[in-house]
Amino acid sequence: MSAELQQLYQQIILDHAKARHGAGLAEVPAGAKSGESHQLNPTCGDEITLRAVLAGSSPESDGGASVEGISWEGQGCSISMASASVLTDLAAGLPRDEIMALVDNFREVMRSRGTVEADEEVLGDAAAFSGVSRYPARVKCAMLAWVALEEALLAAN
Repeated sequence: MSAELQQLYQQIILDHAKARHGAGLAEVPAGAKSGESHQLNPTCGDEITLRAVLAGSSPESDGGASVEGISWEGQGCSISMASASVLTDLAAGLPRDEIMALVDNFREVMRSRGTVEADEEVLGDAAAFSGVSRYPARVKCAMLAWVALEEALLAAN
C-alpha cells in the first residue's frame, strides 16, 4: 500500500471517528421489523449497541428485506467508532443478503493479517481498515459493529 493511500485511509478513519454517522439509537417506527445487538470487546472495553430497522422485501431483491436504517451508540477507540460510522453509511438501503456478504468480505480482510487487500469497489470507505488487519489486537475493534449488525439482522428474523 502506498504512503499516500495509507494517509488517505488514516484520514477516513479519523473523519468517521469524529463525525460518527448513525450515532445515537433511533426509535423503531411502529410496526417496523428491527433487530438489535450489543457487543463488547473485553480486551479493551470497546462496546456498541447497534439497531437495524428493516424495510419489507421487494420483488426485485433476492435478499429479502433491506436495511432501512442503522443506528448505534457506543464507546471505544477511534477504530471501533469509525468502523461503526462507515458501516452505517455502507449498509443502509442494502438487502440483508448483500449486507451479510459484505460482513463476510470485511471479516476475510480483517483476518488476513495483511495478506488480503480490501476491494474499494466492494467495501467503499471500509477498505480504509485494511491496515488494521496487520494488528491482531485491533481486528476485534474494527469488527465490533460488523458483528453487531450481523447479529441484529439474525435477531430480526
